[in-house]
Amino acid sequence: MRVFFAAPAAMWDRWAPALRAACPEMELCRDGDPASFDAVIYAPGYPAAGREMDFSPFTRARLVQSLWAGVERIVGNPTLTQPLCRMVDPGLAQGMAEWCLGWTMRFHLGMDRYPQDGIWRNSVVPPLACARKVTILGMGELGRAVAAMLRGVGFDVTGWSASGKPVPGVRVLGAAALPEALARAEVLISLLPDTPQTRGLLDARRLALLPRGAVLLNPGRGTVLDDDALLAELNSNRLGHAVLDVFRIEPLPPAHPFWRHQRVTVTPHIAAETRPASAAPVAAENLRRAMDGRPLLHLVDPARGY
Repeated sequence: MRVFFAAPAAMWDRWAPALRAACPEMELCRDGDPASFDAVIYAPGYPAAGREMDFSPFTRARLVQSLWAGVERIVGNPTLTQPLCRMVDPGLAQGMAEWCLGWTMRFHLGMDRYPQDGIWRNSVVPPLACARKVTILGMGELGRAVAAMLRGVGFDVTGWSASGKPVPGVRVLGAAALPEALARAEVLISLLPDTPQTRGLLDARRLALLPRGAVLLNPGRGTVLDDDALLAELNSNRLGHAVLDVFRIEPLPPAHPFWRHQRVTVTPHIAAETRPASAAPVAAENLRRAMDGRPLLHLVDPARGY
């Protein structure tokens, strides 16, 4: 099979060896007649920043396999008529779960409560994890991975999704129960995708439903959060802290108030990374399925946006 690698040039050296090792029957190319390719492997930033790829010449392609978990930068492309599959990388899910566990533990244990200044502070003892309520917004692959890791430590985890689709071992609330999901969240983790339905979901009204002193972790999508509303909640001392890994504009501009706020921690979109070694076999499996006419894995529904 012939596969076109539609990704920024800087990705070639890392991805090409892993993809070829996972799918040796594939001829992976960076140029050639678009009509000669059986599939496209895609990552945002191709053909250049700010430009959309034209998929219409790829008349033979049976699959467009994204290397990113999020597909908001491609799903609305009007030239995309081929089946689109998002990347569900077990390495990315593991990395996301570890990031969420680490930051949850930091605030659960009050690790910032003990400056090394010679003062003996033993008046506050943290509860056990089973007494700490965590809510996860978004119960897709990443949400389920995070829930499993936090539950493994003992946290009281509730999930929320628009569908309310059951997840074994986790209480999952549906769309109408969002106020309940927020009101219980001592730690709120947002793993929601970027869709018309989720943009601005965490606005002033909904942030006000969080318990006093709650902590917000957002490694999902920056568009879910109303930045001004979050700053207002932090400034009023209602919210305890926010750890933000994703933003409406990236890189986050140096003058943005998040950088200077004492109750905000900025991490530079590193909560989870698609790793070629673990992601290439996923792409290879979908390429084989496309060639054989079998159902594709992680097929995107354009109407839903993910």
